[in-house]
Amino acid sequence: MLNKPKHNLFRNGRYALEGLYDIIKNETSFKWQILLFVLAGILAWMLPIKFVYSAILSLSLFVPVLAEIVNSAIERVVDLVTQDYHILAKNAKDAGAAIVLISLIFTACVWIATLLVAFGAV
Repeated sequence: MLNKPKHNLFRNGRYALEGLYDIIKNETSFKWQILLFVLAGILAWMLPIKFVYSAILSLSLFVPVLAEIVNSAIERVVDLVTQDYHILAKNAKDAGAAIVLISLIFTACVWIATLLVAFGAV
């Protein structure tokens, strides 16, 4: 077994921030997710609804951002393994894209359901 370097909370936190910085810098899709997160987050708190509904809407916005981070990680690992076309590489990248799609559908459903309740339509 290889001797792995000792890690601590601060070093691990730095690695996490480096990963986040790299994704922000290099992933256009992530930049769009952050823009959506900010704009929808502002909207969630500007709507004339109770605090709890705004909180639900805001928290749901983290799901697509997290999905996009997972998708970026999958894409990087696949690209590390091969730059050539391979059906398994395609399938892995497609699965990562599906994570993002499902997260967006989930978030849209949360918003629709929450807004229907908040405005008394249900």
